[in-house]
Amino acid sequence: MRAISQDTFGGPEVLHLIETDRPTPLPTEVLVRVHAAGVNPVDAKTRAGQGVAGLLGDPPFILGWDVSGVVEEIGHGVHTLAVGDEVYGMPWFPRAASAYAEYVTAPSRHFARKPANLSHTDAAAVPLAGLTAYQILTALAGVEKGQRVLIHAAAGGVGHLAVQFAKELGAYVVGTASAGKHEWLRGLGADEVIDYHSADVAEATGDIDVAVDLVGSETTLAQSVAVTRPGGLVVAVPSGTSPELLARAAETGVRVKSYLVEPDGHALAEIAALIECGAVRAEVEEVFPLADAAAAHRRLEDGRTRGKLVLAVR
Repeated sequence: MRAISQDTFGGPEVLHLIETDRPTPLPTEVLVRVHAAGVNPVDAKTRAGQGVAGLLGDPPFILGWDVSGVVEEIGHGVHTLAVGDEVYGMPWFPRAASAYAEYVTAPSRHFARKPANLSHTDAAAVPLAGLTAYQILTALAGVEKGQRVLIHAAAGGVGHLAVQFAKELGAYVVGTASAGKHEWLRGLGADEVIDYHSADVAEATGDIDVAVDLVGSETTLAQSVAVTRPGGLVVAVPSGTSPELLARAAETGVRVKSYLVEPDGHALAEIAALIECGAVRAEVEEVFPLADAAAAHRRLEDGRTRGKLVLAVR
């Protein structure tokens, strides 16, 4: 099968196309013929030796976690899926899933049937970003109707889905994004959008119940703590927080938690239902052929992506 591998840590240029053996599913696993694979910031960080590189070990390895495709083979003990099912998922994260490839194997319960109204290309944009947003807002934060939710980097892959999930939960949604993306975010349900280039977030809003910081800088985390009410929650997604910031949050009664997404086929089924009924949609800004994975990473790292980037495998 074809796959994208790397022999060393580095920039996008280290990614190259290889031929390798097709994996074989073990008991409780499925073999999925990949039609499309999502590209995420953690992919680029891991490629460079950061992200979850410490868990994958030294190269060579195959990046990627987001997949959409068709079940081609099932292992003994699989009862939730059948050969021919169209599925999507985020298998194995943060361990290697090797999704930049024509086939992947993983436990069947790491997948769910893909939304019927999405192509494989669009479905591949959802799992990692969708699960991150959904798990934070439901399982971690328990967002309720009428609460005020702040989402930093609201136009990104996780952010634009978080806006929609928060709105579906009945929250008043405040997002940060560059000015050119404000109208689009309002169309997704954002009640307020703040231009982080020209406005001080700490002055532009307040009385926040849940702040989801998808930037993870000391500046945005400090802003999040400053605008969150006592008893409220700040979720730091890409990185941890400094002891000084944690101490400042504790003084004001604000809780700060970090978060790492985990595979969850049940949640993916719930997300698929929201997509199928039209409550949530995923934005794919650009699609690249599998062989052009390096170009997709360069595009991702320019920092101006709206929604998601996807690799077309089939």
